[in-house]
Amino acid sequence: MEEIRRSYSRLCKESGAEPQEAVLQQLHQLPRGRLDLATQSLTVDTCRVLGKLLHDEATLKELVLSDCMLSEEGSTLLFQGLCANTTVQHLDLKGNNLRATGAKALGKLLRQNKSIQSLTLEWNNLGMWEDAFATFCGGVAANSTLRQLDLRNNQISHKGAEELALALKGNTTLQQLDLRWNNIGLLGGRALVNCLPSNRTLWRLDLAGNNIPGDVLRAVDQAMDHNQDRLTAFRENQARATILSKEVQHLQEEKSKQFLDLMETIDKQREEMARNSRLQMTEAALVLSEQKAQDLGELLTTAEQERQSLSQRQEKERKLEQQEAADRESRLLRDLSAANEKNLLLRSQVDELERKVKSQQEQLFLTRQELTNSSAELKIRAIQAEERLDVEKRRAKQNMEDLEKLHSKEVDHMTRHLEESERAMQERIQRLEALRLSLEEELSRMKTAVLSERGQAEEELIKARNQARLEEQHRLAHLEEKIRLLAQARDEAQATCLQQKQMVAEAQTRASQLNLQMEGQQRRLEELQQELSSKDQEKAAEVARVRVGLQEQMGRLQADLVAQEVLREKVAALERQLKVVGSEHREALLDRESENASLREKLRLKEAEISRIRDEEAQRASFLQNAVLAYVQGSPLRALSPPK
Repeated sequence: MEEIRRSYSRLCKESGAEPQEAVLQQLHQLPRGRLDLATQSLTVDTCRVLGKLLHDEATLKELVLSDCMLSEEGSTLLFQGLCANTTVQHLDLKGNNLRATGAKALGKLLRQNKSIQSLTLEWNNLGMWEDAFATFCGGVAANSTLRQLDLRNNQISHKGAEELALALKGNTTLQQLDLRWNNIGLLGGRALVNCLPSNRTLWRLDLAGNNIPGDVLRAVDQAMDHNQDRLTAFRENQARATILSKEVQHLQEEKSKQFLDLMETIDKQREEMARNSRLQMTEAALVLSEQKAQDLGELLTTAEQERQSLSQRQEKERKLEQQEAADRESRLLRDLSAANEKNLLLRSQVDELERKVKSQQEQLFLTRQELTNSSAELKIRAIQAEERLDVEKRRAKQNMEDLEKLHSKEVDHMTRHLEESERAMQERIQRLEALRLSLEEELSRMKTAVLSERGQAEEELIKARNQARLEEQHRLAHLEEKIRLLAQARDEAQATCLQQKQMVAEAQTRASQLNLQMEGQQRRLEELQQELSSKDQEKAAEVARVRVGLQEQMGRLQADLVAQEVLREKVAALERQLKVVGSEHREALLDRESENASLREKLRLKEAEISRIRDEEAQRASFLQNAVLAYVQGSPLRALSPPK
């Protein structure tokens, strides 16, 4: 932090400006990664030096410049320095009365800076100049790092809200936007609502204190809830994808370890075979040496022949056991490959379901476009009706002005009466405008109802998609459990093979002991025959058990296939439901069009009533004119009064 203070004083000397004591104190008390200059009135020279300091500074992450009374020149110098900064993430510019120049400089800053994630602009006047605010909104649209934006109390009008809506259509990173206590109004609220379907990242939008109707606010809340659900679903899918990738890597590692273990066991078996062959050679040499010896008799030769026959039988049995173990391993590998193929098929089916859902989303987007087109047509018709009302107002005003010019010279009382009639006409026009506003509110309510129905349909689609994904995940977990069980069975088979090899080794040691102990050969041979018979029985039992387990696994796989067919039927039912929902939506649109036609008919009747009221007022004005003339000439009023 001392380095920042030294660089600040050095830059002040180079630029010929005196360093401010308040800034030096704040730099002396600077916490790590945060510069707080709130409520410090910064001069233009100080802003220039700070801009140069921030251009190359790489330790600050938060910059607070609230209530600093920044001038237009000072703010531009600061923002120029921040354009090249790559570490500041939080920028607070609250209460600095930023105007047109500041808005343009902020737009340039947002276009060039790639590190600011939170920007606070509360209590400024950015929205009073429409062109400058449009450049600021262009910077928001081009920015790709901003997450939070605070624009409270910035005098933003409905046109500024329209520019913000265009910026939100192009922005893909902004998540929180605060627009409280501005002058957005009904038109600005509608513009924001229309831009929200194309923005999928914004999940919080505050619009309190903007004179926006409740139905528009509800539509905004629904869109925000939809984006929040989408964000949570996206995060859950990412977490699940990472978990699945880790599990797949773990399974691959386990498979590689098992393969290495198999190779090691095969190498050990080969070594044991080589050792057995060497033992056989030595035994043959011993047999030859014993045959050469003349002291041994016929008993020894017969015993040796029996021993050789027994060793050959044992070798044949051992070879058969090895072949059976190899067959079991090949079968298990085939089952594993079949399970992997089934997993691939299931994944392909999931991809097909996602493609179908995407196509349905495109259809929904087309229906949304149709709704926006219809709403635009209704807006155009409402504008045409407003223009007609304005033309009629102008005509009425011109008529009243002509009447005033004609009768102002003759009678002052008549002018007063005409002014009163003008006021009455204006009140009636205001009433008609109130009726028009009520009709527009009804149209907005209808739009919100359509939006809510659309949101419900999208929620149903999301729920169905989530259910399908959950079911697929359960099936994948079940298949992985089966694979694990198969691996355990393979390990058990390998263990039995090792045990059998050990038994064979023990039998060989016993055979060597028979060479040394020739007297107890017959007894031990009988014991070995009994042991071999028991082993044969155990092997047959194990083979039967393995066959039963494989049959059970085949039955489970068939049950999985039946469950997949049930899933396909569910998907078909969901597609039918979507078709039914689409038909209902079209019927609802037709009903809305009929309601619009009835509203147009009501407008036409109201216009006829207005014309009738105008005619009556003209008649009353003529009667009053005759009465005033009669009063001026001295004739009695009763003779000129109209008949009742």
